Amino acid sequence: MRLLQIVFILCFFSSFNLSAAPKHGVAMHGNLKYPASFQYFEYVNSDAPKGGTLKLGVVADNFDSFNRFIIKGVSAAGTDYLYQSLLESSEDEAFSEYGLIAEQVDMPEDRSSVTFYLNKKAQFSDGHPITAEDVEYSFNMLTKHDNAKPFYSAYYGDVKSINIIDQHTIQFLFKTNQNKELPLILGQIPVLAKHYWEKNDFGKASLSIPVGNGPYTVKSVQPGRSITYQRNESYWAKDLPINKGRYNFDQVIFEYYKDNTIALEAFKAGEFDFRVERTARNWANAYTGSKFDSGELVKEEVKHERPAGMQAFVFNTRRELFKSPLVRRALAFAFDFEWTNQNLFNGQYTRSSSFFENSELASSGLPSEDELKILEPFRKQLPEAVFTQVYTVPSTKVPASIRKNLRTAIKLLKEAGWQVIDNQLTHAATGKVFAFEFLLYQKDFERVVQPFIKNLQKLGISTTIRIVDTSQYINRRTAFDFDVMVSGFGQSNSPGNEQREYWHSSKANAPGSRNMIGISEPVIDSLIESVISAPDRASLITRTHALDRVLLWGHYIIPNWFNPVDRIAYSQRLGKPAVSPKSGVSIDTWWEK
Repeated sequence: MRLLQIVFILCFFSSFNLSAAPKHGVAMHGNLKYPASFQYFEYVNSDAPKGGTLKLGVVADNFDSFNRFIIKGVSAAGTDYLYQSLLESSEDEAFSEYGLIAEQVDMPEDRSSVTFYLNKKAQFSDGHPITAEDVEYSFNMLTKHDNAKPFYSAYYGDVKSINIIDQHTIQFLFKTNQNKELPLILGQIPVLAKHYWEKNDFGKASLSIPVGNGPYTVKSVQPGRSITYQRNESYWAKDLPINKGRYNFDQVIFEYYKDNTIALEAFKAGEFDFRVERTARNWANAYTGSKFDSGELVKEEVKHERPAGMQAFVFNTRRELFKSPLVRRALAFAFDFEWTNQNLFNGQYTRSSSFFENSELASSGLPSEDELKILEPFRKQLPEAVFTQVYTVPSTKVPASIRKNLRTAIKLLKEAGWQVIDNQLTHAATGKVFAFEFLLYQKDFERVVQPFIKNLQKLGISTTIRIVDTSQYINRRTAFDFDVMVSGFGQSNSPGNEQREYWHSSKANAPGSRNMIGISEPVIDSLIESVISAPDRASLITRTHALDRVLLWGHYIIPNWFNPVDRIAYSQRLGKPAVSPKSGVSIDTWWEK
């Protein structure tokens, strides 16, 4: 009888996927850098003084909401200070997270589920305790509400069910164990206050001050002008190791400016304290004057190791004009990066040639043997060039020239059915004239687009620029109401579920999604899933190379440029840690001297 009982018990427990003991954190691949006993991150000053005020400048027309989770409205700057998540990422690891609202995390070896154990001291800004019900409520609102950004439903789409074990323990069960990063990205869920949002309209853009759980609360708002955040002295997590040396300012103020030039002059006049410069011309010529001479203002370049992702001219392939890869490739030959870099950027930039630029995830050369194993099943569905040619962006470096490139462009356009008639590029079959619009919201970018337009005119293409305010830009981007726009696709050192939001066919026509291009290709869908299911770092790199290569040969964008340094200027009264994290400058670790 005893033997039968033992057999029964063994069979019973073998039907469950037992996991190791709960841990203080979780790493995507490999081991955590920081042990359970760690006191603070290496890139902070754990003794940084608290106090003072940090003023930051924002270039935007307006804001009308503190709810950054919905497609409606324009979210205010700084809302990250209001909401926090179950776990917190470190900034000097590829993808590792440590306990925040959840003090411990538990997942089985095959990653088919994850369990979070909430810190019993965790509370919202109004003193209400954070419970497992709040976590479940947050997940449901973000993934199921009609006005929630579609990003969340894609990001967390492989969750099958949720099990609230007790007031402080919640388990997520998955549809598949192939989504290896799902336990970590669930750790990124912003936790919303159920008791607050049940009484307020989550889908409405509003400047009503919400109940949050972050290190700051909203002190005051001047609509369209500024927002002041006040450090919450009762912030429950201020002494956790992940927060030592962070959130040091008593107040953080965001001042709004309509124009980048006005914002720069305001900074030089001392109206705010810290600025990241993204315009090469300004960096080369504008950061001068008495305050820089005296040392009151400091100009500095800080090298970073984060992937640059891809900034580009983005084609809307929903438009008939841009459905042909030949057409998209042809237009890339009309953009003269070398002239632009030398004459407008003082030679400060490097041309982007990967969607995962500045990282080991970027493809290069011809496909490796391991890549070919991934790509070979799709050979008939892919351009032959994916297998036989090294991808390069059009260049005017000698022996090339813009004239030679334009001749190549004309050849490609003819192959796609276009010809020049009476100085206008015209489709041979339909008689349609080739004309489109660049949608911009930064006037500074007009000087980049204008020379590009002159080259397009030489091809017989009629092109205009439409500069709109921030609100219009967001609305048109959300509705995919554009021909060509300048946009970016940010990347991390551990790509995963967010790739669905960028390129997956399920997001091609979902308003507000990040699939701005409108990509809807079964091969790319499959490659995305292979990246998400990568079991280790080596396979993740290989699978990302394959995805990158196929995206590049789709000619969905015209690559722009990147810079491997953060260009910052700041007031000398600010102190900063001796070590910057690999991800770049983190202002939340600075303090007032």
